Amino acid sequence: MKEITQRLQRFPVELIFWIGSLVAILLLDPNSGTHFSLCPLDQLGFDWCPGCGLGRSMNLLAKGDFQASWSMHPLAMLAFVVIFSRIWQLIKNLKTTHNYG
Repeated sequence: MKEITQRLQRFPVELIFWIGSLVAILLLDPNSGTHFSLCPLDQLGFDWCPGCGLGRSMNLLAKGDFQASWSMHPLAMLAFVVIFSRIWQLIKNLKTTHNYG
């Protein structure tokens, strides 16, 4: 049992989460009228949210439609930079802890 808990502690859950989120963003259809939202403000019925459109904007940016991406949400490029840098940091950390304990 101790060995199983040690393996689970070394399992890179955050890394898998960020890579999965990028895959989900790339598979998103930005032109669909309705979509599932985890936004708490949307769930409470508010029409405005500072993060709304960020995922769709990132999808458009990944497809090369820079003008539509910028008009949907101007922080998509920053979000990509933050996510990729976090993934890079987690991979470096994983390699270091794997090699040196």
